[in-house]
Parts: sequence; structure tokens; C-alpha cells
Amino acid sequence: MTDCHDEQTHPALVAHRGYAGRYPENTIVSIRAALDAGVGAVEFDVQFTADRIPVVLHDASLQRTAGVDREIFDLPLARAREIEVGEPQRFGAAFAGVTMPTLAEVVEVLGAWPDATAFVELKRESLRRFGVAAVVDRVLEDLRPVIPRAVVISFDREAVAMARDRGAVRIGWVIDGYDDTGRALAEATSPEYLFCDRPLVPDPPEQLWPGPWRWVVYGIETAEAAVEMARRGVTIVETMAVAELLHDERLAV
Repeated sequence: MTDCHDEQTHPALVAHRGYAGRYPENTIVSIRAALDAGVGAVEFDVQFTADRIPVVLHDASLQRTAGVDREIFDLPLARAREIEVGEPQRFGAAFAGVTMPTLAEVVEVLGAWPDATAFVELKRESLRRFGVAAVVDRVLEDLRPVIPRAVVISFDREAVAMARDRGAVRIGWVIDGYDDTGRALAEATSPEYLFCDRPLVPDPPEQLWPGPWRWVVYGIETAEAAVEMARRGVTIVETMAVAELLHDERLAV
């Protein structure tokens, strides 16, 4: 991932679920739009189908993105392929026909952007349903073509530690809480990236925990918020407003 020159005021950007502010999240159209806009890194989520195929999807339920009251675990890939995930509640019929991609298909798309970093989140629901080892091994298998520029991330600390042991070049842990317990676990895990949701960042403003990691804060949708995070030691922010932040003069380098 190409980093910005002045990390004190210009954090690097990661496209959260692709360009999810304007396109259906975690879809090929969203990921391509983010990369076309010029972002150097994309983040997306992985769940598993009933037949244990990794697909790019955030929620275990298809209700929010497809309006279908089913869980991905209960559907084989062939059936899941028939379901449109164009987020009709947000976009109406604008993205009719858009379906969820497999992880392997997204990896193939990434081949057209050889300098792009992929942050690949293993969702806890699939880890619990199918087991940490099975999920980690299959995801690493599908990531093999891009593994030097992939970062395996998760809220599940066992999963990212196992991913590192089994061949992931870099890992990222997503903290549940900014507290002493979280800090101790972060130090024990020593990930290359430490992820935190914006509401968890403590007030009043202070520098975040120092460590061998780079901080990534997600839920950042304005340039003002991005600059504020950078001043507090955050070198990367995750956003759904990809093009808007890329072209904001306050973040220009």
C-alpha cells in the first residue's frame, strides 16, 4: 500500500467494503470503483456458504443487503448466487443483478491492480460455524495469488495468530474495546495493523497506544475526522467515502 508523505496530517486511505458510500458494499462493482478512484487499499469481509466456499459478505444474514431472511451458512453457493445483493433499501433498483462474489473472484479482480493492498476480514460468525482452522486454511488458499499484499484481519485473535503461523505475511487485529485488556492482548499478538472503530477512540484527544503496529481507524467519512485521527497517531483511516476523501484538498499531498 502506498502511504501518504505526511502521516501527521495526511493518513493513508483504505476503502471500507470497497466504495461502499456509492455502490453496494463488498461487491465487485464496489471494489473496482474504489480502485478506479485511486485508493491504494481495499477492505472486504469473508463469510462461508453451506458448502464452505468463501464469499465476500459482511453480515451472516442477507436481510440488510438483499432483503432476504436467510443466513449465508444455510445456502450452498449455487443458491447464494441467485440472490441479488444490490442493497435495494439504499439504492432501489440501481444495482439490480449484482450478486455476491466469491473470494477467489475478488482475488482475480485484484490482479489488475498489482500495487493494491487487500485487508481481508474473517468474520466471527463463519469462524464459529465452521471452525477457525478450516476457515483460515481455505481463505489462505484462495489468497495465495495475492498473499504478499494481503493482510488477514479479524476480531478473533486466535484466527489472525493462526493465519500468521500458516503463511499470512501480515495480520491485523480488530479490537473490541480500548482498555487495558485490549492493550495487553494487542501487545501479546503484535499485529502489523491494529484496527479500532471510531467511537472507541478515547476522548479527550490523546495519542493512541504505541506499539509495533500501525493504527487503522474505521468509520471515518470526512476529511476533518481523518486529519484529527492522524494528529493522534493514526496513519491509516478506513472510509466508505473513497473518492470524496481522495480529492479533498485537506488530504492532498
